[in-house]
Parts: sequence; structure tokens; C-alpha cells
Amino acid sequence: MKEHLQTVTTNTSKLQSFLGVHQIEQQVHQCERYVEDLENDGRTKEFEMKMKQKDEVKKILSQIGTLESLGEVLVARTEVVMNIDTSVKREAQVESQEKSNINNMTMNIKTKIDINMEKFISDMICLMDGRVIVVEQWGKVNIFTPECKLLKQLPIPDKAHSVTQINQNTIAITFTHEKAIKIFNMENKTVTKVIKLDKKCYGSSFSNNSLAVGLEKDEIRIIDLEGNTLKSIQVQSKTSLYHLVFCNVRVIYSDWRGKTIYCVDESGNQIWQYNTHDLSNPKGLCTDTYGNIFVADNGSHRIIVISKDGQKSKALFIEESISGLYSPTCICFKRNESSGFICDEFGNYLRKFSLSYR
Repeated sequence: MKEHLQTVTTNTSKLQSFLGVHQIEQQVHQCERYVEDLENDGRTKEFEMKMKQKDEVKKILSQIGTLESLGEVLVARTEVVMNIDTSVKREAQVESQEKSNINNMTMNIKTKIDINMEKFISDMICLMDGRVIVVEQWGKVNIFTPECKLLKQLPIPDKAHSVTQINQNTIAITFTHEKAIKIFNMENKTVTKVIKLDKKCYGSSFSNNSLAVGLEKDEIRIIDLEGNTLKSIQVQSKTSLYHLVFCNVRVIYSDWRGKTIYCVDESGNQIWQYNTHDLSNPKGLCTDTYGNIFVADNGSHRIIVISKDGQKSKALFIEESISGLYSPTCICFKRNESSGFICDEFGNYLRKFSLSYR
């Protein structure tokens, strides 16, 4: 600090000298506090510190004291023409609003692929890599390529019901009659964990590192991957809880006998229910990235979309005869895309679809 003082008091302006001395005073103050702390914790018993200003410092301060001002501030204002292009943000915002508005939505069927499984289908999902899993009701788990060609059957016991993906290589499969969920590693082709339950389990969905599973007709249980119960949601359904979607702390499930779609929160509070004349036999469910709910309405041979708040709906008519979409039972989206697949109840076909917005 002494060396610094010598620097700021020679060959510098009065303002620079003043500021330099002020900084030194602050450093001295910090040192005083440090020494006081030493004294307080017993590391020193007696200490006294003094600062003696040199004559040069006194001279500088006296000269500064006679100044009426340190200078003046000049402000020059010039009108500037702001030419800011926000079209990209505006377009993105408009696009997002259009896609979340179901009135602007149209479903287009791209391809119909005959798979001829001739088995009742209970569930279907699209994996992160674009492959498709189709589950035979109380049967096998089949993997199809993104082009809907049968790739293989998973080497696990029969009588699976529902499937959901946990990560890139891991899926969870419910086995109703075993009252169990089996965690399966697709890369190693092995069951890595079995979660035993006290009730028959049906539909399942994975979100926020938790599994939501439908238990019989009256409970949706949210568990961690060790099987510990996180939430127990009591519901009333006329049908076993075959199909549900868990996302954004909400659970949406279909009751095909009751012809109703329900949306509840994790505490079991009903957010909305949808049971208009549009629904005939609602089964498979999925959501898009905007929270809209897509329902495979088996009885009316249609796909129906419901807005996130449950207040609006629209039947997405297919540009073909009704027989071209006979008895849809499952629907799923590709990851982060506005396209996906539809499967009929009897495993006869897979249909690729895309959504367009006007």
C-alpha cells in the first residue's frame, strides 16, 4: 500500500490521486477488520494500528477541497431510427398458437401398412428412435421398424398388457395377471427388475422419473422405479384402466364403457371430464407437444382431438372411407413430431399419419 501510495501521488492528476487514496483507505479498513477478528477469536491479545498521512497526501486533499467541481457532463441526444426485425419471433409465436388451436388441425393419412397380426391389440408406443412397439392383449410384445416392418418379438413371457418407455434402451411392461411391472432392457434383452403390486395392473405411462399405472377400476398409482408409492389417485371408472397418459403432473385416462375421458391431478382432483356425443368407445390416448389429447374412438372409427383444457374437441376426419380406419384402438406420436401411427383393434394394419395446420 505504501508503494501504491507513492504511485498515485506522483505524475497523476488530482482526480486520479484522490481516487487512489480512497482505494487505499478502503484496503486499510479491511485490514483493520481482519485484525479485529484476530483479536476477537483470541489469536491476538493487544493490537493498535494507526495511519499517518504524509504531507503530500494532506496537500492533495487540501487542493481538492478548493475545487468547485471535478468537471462537467455533456449529453448529446440524437434521434435514431430503430429498424428492429422481430419477424422470426412473431412467426414462431403465431405458429405455436396455430398448432395449439385444434380448430386449425387436419389429420392426413400417409400410408396404410397391413401387418396381419390377427390378435387383439392392447397398447402401442413409438420409441425414441422411431421404432414402434405393438402389444398383443395378454400376448407378445412386437417391435416394428419406423417403416412398420416387423423386426422381432421381445424374449419375454406372454400375457403382457401395456408398455411405456423409460429411456433409450429401457421399457416398462405391465403383466395384469401377474400383478407386476417388468423393467426390460432392450439392448441386453433382459428383465432387470420386477415390481410386484397388490392389484391387477393395466395401462401405464412414464413421466418425471415416475410411472403411473392403472390398477383395476379405482386407482391410478404413481410409483418410482423401485416400486415405492409416490401418489395414490382414487378414481371411479366403469372400465378397467386400460389406457392412460401421465404428463405435466396430470393423468388422463379413458373409460370406454362410460364413454368418457377424464383428466385429474396428482392429488386426485378432477380437472375436467369429456363425455359428449362425439365419443362412442374411447380407448387409446396420446398427447402432442402442446398438450392436446388424441383419442382413438374405437366405436365411431375416428380419431378425436380434445383441447388441453378439455373445453373443445374436433373429429379428425380421414380423407378416405370410414372402412379405411376401422376400429382404431391405439394412437401414438413420434418423439417431438407432429406425426405418428394408428393401430386397429385386431392388429390388421398400422397407419402413418401427420397433422397439418391451416
